[in-house]
Amino acid sequence: MQQRSLSRTLLTKVLSVYFILTFVVTLAQIGAEYLNTKRYINSELATLQQTFSGSLTRAIWELNTQQALVIADGLLAIPAVEGIIVRDDSGTVITQLGRHVDISQRHGSELVREGIQLAEQQSGLFGYTFPLIFEFSGRATQVGDVTLFSSRAIVIDRIKIGIFFLIGNAMLKTTFLIILFLLAFRRYLTEPMAELTQQIEELELDHLDGARIETGRSESSIELSVMTTAFNRLINRVQDYKSRLESTQKELVVSNEKLDQHNLVLEQEVARKTSGLSQAMMDLQQQKQQLEVKQQSLKEEIERRRHIEQALRSKQTELENLVEDLKQTQDRLVQSEKMAALGGLVAGITHEVNTPVGIGVTATSFLSEKIQHLQKAYQAKTLSPKNLEQFIAEATETATLLESNLNRASDLIASFKQIAVDQTSEAIRTIRLDAYLQEVIRSLHPHFKKTKHQVDVNCPADLQLTCPAGAISQIFTNLLMNSLIHGFEEMAEGQIRITVLDDDDDIDIRYSDNGKGLTPEQLEKLFHPFFTTKREAGGSGLGTHITYNLVRQTLKGSIEVSSEPGKGLSYHIRFPKKQTA
Repeated sequence: MQQRSLSRTLLTKVLSVYFILTFVVTLAQIGAEYLNTKRYINSELATLQQTFSGSLTRAIWELNTQQALVIADGLLAIPAVEGIIVRDDSGTVITQLGRHVDISQRHGSELVREGIQLAEQQSGLFGYTFPLIFEFSGRATQVGDVTLFSSRAIVIDRIKIGIFFLIGNAMLKTTFLIILFLLAFRRYLTEPMAELTQQIEELELDHLDGARIETGRSESSIELSVMTTAFNRLINRVQDYKSRLESTQKELVVSNEKLDQHNLVLEQEVARKTSGLSQAMMDLQQQKQQLEVKQQSLKEEIERRRHIEQALRSKQTELENLVEDLKQTQDRLVQSEKMAALGGLVAGITHEVNTPVGIGVTATSFLSEKIQHLQKAYQAKTLSPKNLEQFIAEATETATLLESNLNRASDLIASFKQIAVDQTSEAIRTIRLDAYLQEVIRSLHPHFKKTKHQVDVNCPADLQLTCPAGAISQIFTNLLMNSLIHGFEEMAEGQIRITVLDDDDDIDIRYSDNGKGLTPEQLEKLFHPFFTTKREAGGSGLGTHITYNLVRQTLKGSIEVSSEPGKGLSYHIRFPKKQTA
């Protein structure tokens, strides 16, 4: 591998770092000089607003286009100005001289209201736009605007001498530093190292007694002195090792003689133990035969267990398929339970709507009959004011009765329509919880109207939720129907309480009834699928299971239940107010 001088390597690395730093600093100074000069030229352009805006404003105000052109030519003659655009109050260009850019892309036909600097363009142009405002009788009127352009070439022309000075200064300092480093490295490193190398090469390993190396320069560095001292110590240790090596060689001769005696004893011991090993080999052969017999029986056992494992895997696959079928069956049963609940809701609402509709039909027939009597009396000219007043009173009463019953039927149908849509959809929408709970209870009115059970709802009037409304409807429908069917069995008057609390970002719901309650064994299985206390009455056992999944999965909340026999049942439900898809 090619060797390189230490001084040259150090000098190359130091000067490389210095060159890079000098180059970066020089570029930074040039950049700073460029930005300062550009900022100064921008300030010159802004100063020209104060100098020429008055005369140019008056020329445009007096429609003296020739005067405006003369002023524009005068501005263009200024060294810092390379282009000019003058526009009137309608945004029309009066004149554009020198190098310029199209300002219509930036301002359109609108005039600027205050001084605006234009950023440097790709062509190197930058500028300053200011309004021309004419003041007359205390009123200020903008008559146009002016855009002055300067360029990168003007900036570079101004800082050209400074750039040459910076580059020359950097080159001069670099040259001086190279010469200084070369002299210093040669005097303090290269020459002392050459002397030390020559002394080391002249050393003879067979004549090290009294041998030393010395630096012949009084101004030698501490590092060279440390290296000289370390090498002299190394020579001393080599001399010590040499003397110890000679004594060790003498001891080795004595040890070889002892080793020959030990070898003779060992050969006798090996001959004695060889006969013992022969007997051991015969024993090992016998044990090997026994192990081969056991290995064969072990292979047969492994083969038998492999067949058993294959049979178990086949059974496992069958069980997994059976579990998957059970899950699909459970999902279909859950969907059937939802549709069955919706069917019951349809039947109840249909029966409930029949009453107001029937009353409406009867009232319509009665009113039609009265109108026919009135028409006959009118045609026979026997209609008296008393008969007319009686007809008006009866017609008004009939219309009132008809309107109230039709409104009742309309409310029932609207409530059923929203609840039915929600129960068959998982769409997220915003609802007022108190009104929505009343709609759910109203949809279940056909089931409760023949009983004396009471449902009390305590919910803030302005509480709004953003969630799948169908989940809310299904949860409370299941809870209310469970209380009616299971909790209030053989009870004349039951009480259901629904308390809703607004807890920051969450909703806290307490549902309780005073029904017959559940035993600990029944409470433990309450949320299990297909668990019901009314199996003989056709109960599916999916109501509370659906409720549990809706709260935990759909609403991302929690549900807890507590109950004791004879003390009713209580649910504690909590979930976020705002749900996302």
